[in-house]
Amino acid sequence: MNATLTALIADDEEAPREQLRAALARLWPELHVVAASTNGAEAWDDCLAHEPAVAFLDIRMPGLTGLEVARRLTALATPPLIVFVTAYDDHALAAFDAGAVDYVLKPVDDERLAQALARVRARIAQPAPDVTALQRLLASLPAAKAAPRPIQASVGREVLLIQPEDVVYFEADQRYTRVVYQGGDALIRTPLRELLTQLDPDQFWQIHRSVLVNSRCIAKAVRVDEGTMVVTLRGREERLPVSRQFQALFRGQ
Repeated sequence: MNATLTALIADDEEAPREQLRAALARLWPELHVVAASTNGAEAWDDCLAHEPAVAFLDIRMPGLTGLEVARRLTALATPPLIVFVTAYDDHALAAFDAGAVDYVLKPVDDERLAQALARVRARIAQPAPDVTALQRLLASLPAAKAAPRPIQASVGREVLLIQPEDVVYFEADQRYTRVVYQGGDALIRTPLRELLTQLDPDQFWQIHRSVLVNSRCIAKAVRVDEGTMVVTLRGREERLPVSRQFQALFRGQ
């Protein structure tokens, strides 16, 4: 087994997070845990940063749930294998039947986890799995989101209230996030991963680790060369980069 195989653990509670980390070290010491995320938004960001081969996701987390993180992950060009770790087996069972590698109930039992890891090893040895059924299931689950609130941006002594539908794109800018909207742009302190928990994922697409774009403003995606893609925007000159992970959003029909 490849010693560089990587994994991510996501759980908002420290005790089960560390219990799982210790169990993985005992049962599969070659598996390198590259991130232990404390909520769903952090898990998504860490997956983009580290591209783990396996993601162990708690289902009930603040911000983005494990199911919402899984929904985003299955849309990537190369999604990780997903194992749900949860105190509740309702959604996990359905997701497992649809194509998740497995689910493990809390508190994690070494024998049961070993079975899940055996399934992970078997799947890694196979060609890339078809995640279509899992995508359909995750897309069908209701998203418990409140109505999107206006984006508040300070400009001098004024506080602008920018309606989400007026936003063209968000771009990470060092400690700030740049909001480009119909009529101008402004800086806010809210990071992209937090915005992802507030906005409609069907309207706002992450196309790069630092770019979140209003899909209604996209004119077309252009493949520059084998590994490079950009999107152009309706009525604007910007060309926004699409990272390799997100190029699957523009497969075409």
